[in-house]
Amino acid sequence: MTDDSRSHPFRDSTQDAAAAERLPDTAQTRAPAYRLAFTDTDFMMREELRPVRLQLELLKPQMVMDERGIRSTVVLMGSARIREGGVREGGVREGGAAAGLMPWYAEARRLAAMITVESLKSYGREWVVVTGGGPGIMEAGNRGAADAGGQSIGLNIVLPHEQAPNPYVTPDLCFNFHYFAIRKMHFLMRARAVCIFPGGFGTLDEMFESLTLIQTGRMKRVPFLLFGRAFWEKVVNWQALVDEGVIGAGDLELFSFVETAEEAMAAMVGGGSGEPLGDTAAGRAI
Repeated sequence: MTDDSRSHPFRDSTQDAAAAERLPDTAQTRAPAYRLAFTDTDFMMREELRPVRLQLELLKPQMVMDERGIRSTVVLMGSARIREGGVREGGVREGGAAAGLMPWYAEARRLAAMITVESLKSYGREWVVVTGGGPGIMEAGNRGAADAGGQSIGLNIVLPHEQAPNPYVTPDLCFNFHYFAIRKMHFLMRARAVCIFPGGFGTLDEMFESLTLIQTGRMKRVPFLLFGRAFWEKVVNWQALVDEGVIGAGDLELFSFVETAEEAMAAMVGGGSGEPLGDTAAGRAI
C-alpha cells in the first residue's frame, strides 16, 4: 500500500520513520514523547485516539480493495458452527450446530463457486465473494471461491476465543477488525447482493442491520436472500411483526427465501442478461 505517485517535493513518512530508527540512543530519543506520533503504538492506543482508529479501520480495507479494482461484492453470511461433516458416529453433533443444518455448508460452497465463475468474467472486479473470514459458512464461501479459481474477501474480527481466518481467504484480501460497526460497513459498501444462511446472534445482527438500512433508505435495495425458509420462519415470526404493526406488510418484500444455489443465482441475475441486480453504489450512503 505504498504510493509512488507523489506530486509534492517533501520527504514522506516512510523515509522519516526509517531515519528515526537510526537516531543516536540517548535519554531524549528513548523518551516516549520523542517518538513520531504515527509510529508510536502506545500513543495510537490511547482513549482519545479512538476516532483516528475508527477512521484507519474504515480506510485500510477500502484503499486495498480500491487498489485491487474490486467494484462489487456478493455477501455470504451464516453460522461459524455449521461445519462440513459435523456429526460423529452415533449421530453426536460437533461444532454446536444441529445436524440438520450441515447441508448448508455444501450449498454455501456451491453458491460461492457459481458466483466466482461470474466474477471471473470481469477478471475478479465484480461479484467478488465476501465473508466474515472465519469457520463454518464463512469458510464454505471462501472455499467455493477458491474451488472456482477466483479470489475472495474475508473480514475477520478479533474475538476473545481467538478466531483465526480460514485458509481459503485470498491472503491479501484478508482483513482483521477491532470494531464490529466498521466491519459491518465493509460488508455492505460494495454489495450487489446479500445471502444469509442459518446462523446465530452474529448472523441475526448482520441480517437485521442490513435489512434496517434497506428499509429506511440508508442503503439501496439489493437482492436479499435467506437460505432455508423452514429455519427462518421457525426462528423469526415475520408475520407476527406485521400483525403487531411494528413493520409494514411491504417490508416482507425486502427479502426472499431460497433453498438452493441455483435459486439464488436466478434471483441475483436479472432477465437472463447476466447483469446482476442492484447497484455497485449499494451501501455508499451508510
